[in-house]
Amino acid sequence: MQVFYEEDSQFKVATVMTDNAGSLQVESASGKRSKIKAANVLLRFELAPQGFMDAAAGEAEKLEVEFLWECCGEPEFWFEDLAAEYYGKKPSPIEAAATAIKLHSAPIYFYRKGKGRYKAAPAETLKLALAAVERKKLQAEQVAIWVQQLNNKTLPEAFINKADSLVYHPDKNSLEWKAIDEAAQTSGRLALTVMHDCGLIHNAHDYHLGAFLREMFPQKTGSDKNGQAGTDFPAYDMPKIPDDLPLANVACFSIDDATTTEIDDAFSLETLSNGNTRVGVHIAAPSLAVLPESALDAMVLSRLSTVYMPGNKITMLPDDVVKPFSLDAGETRPALSLYVEMTPAFEIVANETKLEKIKVAANLRHDALEPFFNVNTLAANSGHAYWPQLKCLFEFAESLEKARGKHNPNQSPQIDYNFYVTDGIVNIVARERGSPMDKLVAELMIYANSHWGRLLKEANIAGIYRAQTGGKVFMTHVAEPHQGLGVAQYAWCTSPLRRAVDLVNQRQLIAMLNQQTAPYNAADGKLNVIIRNFDQTYNAYSEFQTRMERYWCLQYLIQEKLTEVTATIWRDNLVRIDGMFYITKVPSLPELKVGTKVLLEIKHIDTLLMELSCKFKAAIPSEINEVAEIEVIEESVEI
Repeated sequence: MQVFYEEDSQFKVATVMTDNAGSLQVESASGKRSKIKAANVLLRFELAPQGFMDAAAGEAEKLEVEFLWECCGEPEFWFEDLAAEYYGKKPSPIEAAATAIKLHSAPIYFYRKGKGRYKAAPAETLKLALAAVERKKLQAEQVAIWVQQLNNKTLPEAFINKADSLVYHPDKNSLEWKAIDEAAQTSGRLALTVMHDCGLIHNAHDYHLGAFLREMFPQKTGSDKNGQAGTDFPAYDMPKIPDDLPLANVACFSIDDATTTEIDDAFSLETLSNGNTRVGVHIAAPSLAVLPESALDAMVLSRLSTVYMPGNKITMLPDDVVKPFSLDAGETRPALSLYVEMTPAFEIVANETKLEKIKVAANLRHDALEPFFNVNTLAANSGHAYWPQLKCLFEFAESLEKARGKHNPNQSPQIDYNFYVTDGIVNIVARERGSPMDKLVAELMIYANSHWGRLLKEANIAGIYRAQTGGKVFMTHVAEPHQGLGVAQYAWCTSPLRRAVDLVNQRQLIAMLNQQTAPYNAADGKLNVIIRNFDQTYNAYSEFQTRMERYWCLQYLIQEKLTEVTATIWRDNLVRIDGMFYITKVPSLPELKVGTKVLLEIKHIDTLLMELSCKFKAAIPSEINEVAEIEVIEESVEI
């Protein structure tokens, strides 16, 4: 005897070996024996099992499911009863099995109520279900058309108005995304590459920038009225600049990169009658007008910092707010000034902090100043108008560095890279960190930040500090030491146009000078909120800047049509491309000494996926100098 039975939602046929009350031992046509439940058996018959399932499947193909549905009534039914109704006679085993197969294959028409038992779907429900099937069929056809277009690198018209959401916030259940995903799978590409190839992503730079803007500035994206990347600023009232501040009798000058527009620090020198020199560190004072709880204050505490990237930036404050406070040449601006009196031997004998107005005589720019003020021009006057002042400030800066215990004349020079982008063309310029210009600015800023942090501490006024006590740099409202810088406390105060923390600390300092109640105290928790938000945001901005610098490194290789590059082994199979700070992995690199120069063949560059693939070609014979990992003191970059 043979049985036709259902197991794991599949129909099978087998020969009965042993028939017990609740179960059967059966053998399939392949010879496999198994035990099945008696309740799973739908038919018992005497026909030969060979070819039975093929015959039943062939007969099922002939059955009309619509007619079967019309033949059955509303109550549940046994499949064999419907087969008898359909055929008008007692069905043969093949006809009965065919009916079961057909019923089982049409769940829209027939609801399964148990093994072999079914119930016809109500007419209205069936109508809706059939409409849904037809809709899915049409959708599948549409997706197939889109997949073909995408694989031909053509942008489907329906995608145009959905470009932003598809690229940055795709609905994975949408037909458009399913087409992109299927195109990626069938062509062996990534979804991001599919979108780029069809023009949904116009270029890699805008994609990376757009992703950052949508994450950090979700309210609006695009450019502001000056064409800067970023978001439009919300409505605000123009701040009133105080005009009752005393005017300092010094001529000030700043030292900045050529692209700097938010000039928030400047210097002055004055020879005193006692033979000492008074050095002035002058910091722009926007906190005089950007008042707590104002619309501008909300903007500051939302953006928290200026965002930097090669060729562009997103300012913390609007240009028309920055302009009245930026220490631009030829202007008189409000400033918080620290005057340091020193002897000819650079011994500090007095410090004084003032709120005043200053005259800015000049804005010295790195590119124009460097030829006149570098390690080779320190010995004799280079002819630059400010060389005497610069030389004096540099010598003072070296004395400050020694006082911090960080002076190391034998330290290997570290190289920074500046990126200048014009009309999509990038120029990468190496700058030696610790150059006279860098050291001058860095040391005076470190001194001012440390001194003003100490004033807040001694006055028992809350502030926001950078500290390092166990290796990791962190932010706190407690004046703790910064071991990396070698100072007892360090409060960012010198970039109030570009960082919210500096503006907050400046408010506290001005309140101290004016003997007023400070806007913030440690007990109300506001500083902790600012610290937490700033830390998270500043880190995100820094990661984005690094990402965009890596993008422009790759773009430079493409721009210059380079097929080979030289690099220095960093460690293991990591190398640093010469002429830029770009570290990449080279799997084919043989085991070579750290610091070895190597020649690499560029195999593939993808600025969208941020990938650089290189193949080792040769080691370059030269004197090998081992290089250790760069110890980055973060405050030396943005002080």
